[in-house]
Amino acid sequence: MAVSRRTALVYAGACACAPLAAPAAEVAGVKFEDRISVAGASLVLNGAGIRYKAMFQVYAAGLYLGRKADTSESVLSAAGPKRLSITMLRDIDSRELGKLFARGMEDNMDRSIFSRLIPGVMRMSELFSRHKQLRTGESFQVDWVPGVCTVITVKGQVEGEPFKEPEFFNALMLIWLGPRPADWQLKDALLGQAATLRPR
Repeated sequence: MAVSRRTALVYAGACACAPLAAPAAEVAGVKFEDRISVAGASLVLNGAGIRYKAMFQVYAAGLYLGRKADTSESVLSAAGPKRLSITMLRDIDSRELGKLFARGMEDNMDRSIFSRLIPGVMRMSELFSRHKQLRTGESFQVDWVPGVCTVITVKGQVEGEPFKEPEFFNALMLIWLGPRPADWQLKDALLGQAATLRPR
């Protein structure tokens, strides 16, 4: 989807992420800064961990919030910008990843709410499909930016227009923080309830 110059400038201002001076933490060789800036707001690393499938490491994920939160409810209700950052730990088919995300949203939501988000879910799946494959070390971010809504950045490139559905960001977060998360250990880690961070 083409992005206008004006819209691109809005994205650039809303989604800029410059690490602030702070020590980093490391998960499976992936470094997560303790503090970052998103849309002009200072965010702290709430937690980070590894998504496993069987015995294989799939990706490392870090959750950034304006202030620490230790429950799913407090993350979802938190005000201000938020970010989930994911870095691949193995090569994966992007189309399959998009399908897994869609299934994770559906598994953790009321069916009537999910049905309202189907257009956004389909666009998200198409977005990942365009990349064919995410390789080890490549990353993407899911941002909530007040006034802009949900922005997805893949390999450093903002993908299309923001997802304007107000519920879409929290629906995505339920993949990892919902009652049927993709990985229970990762859920605990993102909520800061597991010692998965190794200071550098």
